[in-house]
Amino acid sequence: MSEERMASSERARQVEQFSIVSTPLDDVTVLTLAGEIDLDTSVHVRQALEAVGAPGARVVIDLRRVTFIDSSGINVFIAGHRALTEVGGRLRLAGPAEPVARTLEIVGIDTLVDIFPTLGEALDS
Repeated sequence: MSEERMASSERARQVEQFSIVSTPLDDVTVLTLAGEIDLDTSVHVRQALEAVGAPGARVVIDLRRVTFIDSSGINVFIAGHRALTEVGGRLRLAGPAEPVARTLEIVGIDTLVDIFPTLGEALDS
């Protein structure tokens, strides 16, 4: 098998292992993400955020099952935060595992978007 086909096959498996579940809870939409958020999967996160971006929308992104995030994912969170804020809504992040939390802290997203250690705390905010 050529390296190109192997690389393409590996990317397909990575995208297949990524998932988003949208759950409406009262006046909040919880987006539960699982897997790696990278260039290939961040487009799905952006689309999910756009789908709930109605005026006044409150969104919590549950990161407990996210194992990796790169700059494309971080940029989606920043854009989502800005878009929701512009229409009177808000974005919260919940439960990132230590490697993901550290990445979010290093890039400073925690100064822009509220990050909570648990989903319950994010929902109560």
